[in-house]
Amino acid sequence: MDKNKEVWFVTGSQHLYGDDALREVAAHSKEIVAYLDEHAVCRIVWKETVTTSEGIAAVMRDANACRNCIGIITWMHTFSPSKMWINGLSILNKPVLHLHTQYNEKLPYESIDMDFMNLNQSARGDREHGFIYACMRKRRKVVVGYWKDSETIDSINVWIRAAIGFDISRSLKVCRFGDNMRSVAVTDGNKVSAQIKFGWTVDYYGIGDLVEEINAVSDEQVEKLFDEYKEKYEIVTDNIDSIKEQAKYEIALEKFLNDRDAESFTTNFEDLHGLRQLPGLAAQRLMGKGYGFGAEGDWKTAAMTRIMKAMSDNKSTAFMEDYTYNLEKGNEMILGAHMLEVCPTVAEGSIRIDVQPLGIGGKEPPARMLFDAKSGSAVAVSLIDLGDRFRIIAAEVESMKALQKMPNLPVAGVMWEPMPDFKSGVKARLLAGGAHHTVLSYELTTEHIADFARMADIECVIIDKNTDISKFENELMIGDIVWSRR
Repeated sequence: MDKNKEVWFVTGSQHLYGDDALREVAAHSKEIVAYLDEHAVCRIVWKETVTTSEGIAAVMRDANACRNCIGIITWMHTFSPSKMWINGLSILNKPVLHLHTQYNEKLPYESIDMDFMNLNQSARGDREHGFIYACMRKRRKVVVGYWKDSETIDSINVWIRAAIGFDISRSLKVCRFGDNMRSVAVTDGNKVSAQIKFGWTVDYYGIGDLVEEINAVSDEQVEKLFDEYKEKYEIVTDNIDSIKEQAKYEIALEKFLNDRDAESFTTNFEDLHGLRQLPGLAAQRLMGKGYGFGAEGDWKTAAMTRIMKAMSDNKSTAFMEDYTYNLEKGNEMILGAHMLEVCPTVAEGSIRIDVQPLGIGGKEPPARMLFDAKSGSAVAVSLIDLGDRFRIIAAEVESMKALQKMPNLPVAGVMWEPMPDFKSGVKARLLAGGAHHTVLSYELTTEHIADFARMADIECVIIDKNTDISKFENELMIGDIVWSRR
């Protein structure tokens, strides 16, 4: 649980029902908050019941100003006339979850009377509340269910994780070492639009700036980090010099990023002047620590890697690329990999360090981690810039063990089958313009990504077990009309 982040729980009511009723409303909402706080992935903070337009606006202003507050949960215990919420909701710039629940799980059949009806009328009050959200076109998540149900808690926690990612996004800095790979379209994009939409600062740094930092790394620092490598990993190469070169890169990259409060970075094999190798092991290690990364200058994927690592608490989430296929009938699968940079958080079993030729870039063979990836359900996410808007594409996949050993594969790889089946899943990605670079996460789901997209107010395309290509194409056409007008 991240106790440095908090979600405010705001209960709505009015003075119509008297002070005794309001005291009971407060007691009920405190009890709900205490339970949610115990089961949530961040702090849930109770706020005084709001009953006036001025009170609602005040709590929203306070939420905007509170650095630790990452979102608001609203719940109407009784009937809270929605005109009171207009001023407050119009200024709120934090994500919102509308919780539709009620204090009591069961009706008190034997004792129910008008006093009970007046007090426990979330069924009515939340409809009034939902109307004003719809009327104001205020994007929010709606969760329906009894507040102690595990499904309700799970859905709230999904939203909280998305809010953590959105909070990180608003101040995220990406360091680009070199530019994008020449002539490649999908890794390019409008950085000003990205800063307006997501909050990212995406800055260019010449590779010489990094080389200067690398040259300042001491032999003692390298030896200390190399000792850590020996303790954590199996070294299967005699080329120790290459491993120590990557240790230099790791130390220098981390210092460079930290000095600039940056949490993501990109490299480009076409822009390595002054470097002996493309950062491989170094990039993997930094991703393992939670930094975002994008290859070939892909700053959008670098940012999303960091955001999704924050959302997943840096568990089982990695920069990835659709690399090659197995098209054997009945065993169609994708081999996901990259030249070097697959994050070890998706590893299962032992991790080896080896040195292999890269084949591109014209530099020395770099050291890299090799491992087998986990099996299980995952989501592959790509963010693309369509020129007039951003689109996020979240595709469900099922990762599995490779059908055979691949002893000569010089990189860590992940085998997966896209949902709903190979042909439909791949076709849907192509129709939507999904990039070859993705962020693969076993920890997150399409619900997490949809919640993040709603907070960022961008188009979200889901590819899952229910995807029907004919309907999917229609959804894309409708999306073009809707989102191009926003």
